[in-house]
Amino acid sequence: MTYEEAVKELEKILNELENNDKGLDDAIALFEKSVQLSKICFDKLKETEGKVEIIKKQLDEIVIKPFTDIDSSN
Repeated sequence: MTYEEAVKELEKILNELENNDKGLDDAIALFEKSVQLSKICFDKLKETEGKVEIIKKQLDEIVIKPFTDIDSSN
């Protein structure tokens, strides 16, 4: 499940719970599902954060040399 799909499901659950026409058992089941979906979202965000950190480290390793440092004897 993608992050976007999980968020859409969470929004759907929120709308269902806001209608107040759910019994206690149904509300608990929706809450449990929302917890699972929230975990998916947090895991995806953590994974993305890790990827961003790797990319930032790679960018930090790039060395920019001014034109004057380029060997002009070639």
